[in-house]
Amino acid sequence: MNRPTTHPLRVSVALLLAGAAMLPAACGSSTPNGATPNGSTPTGSATTHQARLDPALHNLLPQSVKDRGVIRVGTDASYAPMESYAPNGRSIIGMDPDLGVEIGRVLGVRLQFEATDFDKLVTSLGPGDLNLAMSALTDTPERAKTADFVDYFTAGTSIVVQRGNPAGVTELNDLCGKVVAVEIATTQVDLLARTQKNCGVQRIIVRTRPTNSDALLELRTGRAVAVPIDTPTATFLVNDSRTSSQYQLASTAQYEPAPYGIAVAKSQPGLRDAVKGALDQLLRSGVYADVLARWHVQTGAVQQITVNSNR
Repeated sequence: MNRPTTHPLRVSVALLLAGAAMLPAACGSSTPNGATPNGSTPTGSATTHQARLDPALHNLLPQSVKDRGVIRVGTDASYAPMESYAPNGRSIIGMDPDLGVEIGRVLGVRLQFEATDFDKLVTSLGPGDLNLAMSALTDTPERAKTADFVDYFTAGTSIVVQRGNPAGVTELNDLCGKVVAVEIATTQVDLLARTQKNCGVQRIIVRTRPTNSDALLELRTGRAVAVPIDTPTATFLVNDSRTSSQYQLASTAQYEPAPYGIAVAKSQPGLRDAVKGALDQLLRSGVYADVLARWHVQTGAVQQITVNSNR
């Protein structure tokens, strides 16, 4: 049959454009009233650049995602400014959710962030569960055994101590013989394990906790002398008006910088490539820079989006 094939394509593209246009305008920023969690006005609250729908990338999505119009994203909302709960205690806000909004605009779907235990983020990926994990998640060789990573940011570890630094901690080796709290399954657990070899008989007493908030509670109440945390979150804590009187950095050192990645099940290469393509567009268009500026984390910006780069 010689029926023209251009009409169905035009209809499909038109429907995608209409769907993208119907995304709530508020999705341009996940922050309530356009403010960051510390109450300041976001640097990029009036987004200079705009994400554009890419039908070719939309077509790479799994059929179940296209049918649902939603990508389910697991996140641990205890890591401001990357992801945390809004004052209403329900909405998840931060740099990652804001970037997720823009990824959704390019792909013509909505990214739905769902609270998930950090240690279950990667293992929960799959067609019948979470589609992505986006949660200040460092791309490591160990995690790469289970998932692919679309790398979009970089950060190292800083040491947070009580204001006044009563234990006199200035570097990792100062943690020997002391109690240190840390979120379970994070790269900081591995960093402390490597540091133990420098401690001799005075081992670091490591207390793992379910969330970063739980680890900080140990520090705040004097049950631990330090909490190693990713640098963007550590910097946020010591500068935010609600927490700056409680915490400070042990030093300006940033240990073992590495890429953050959006985790995708290895069985979903189309989804992985769609997410990478969306981030490529956001980086080229300037939207990526706008989002990072909004949350004051420009120092973690990358020059290109990569897949499984930390190998």
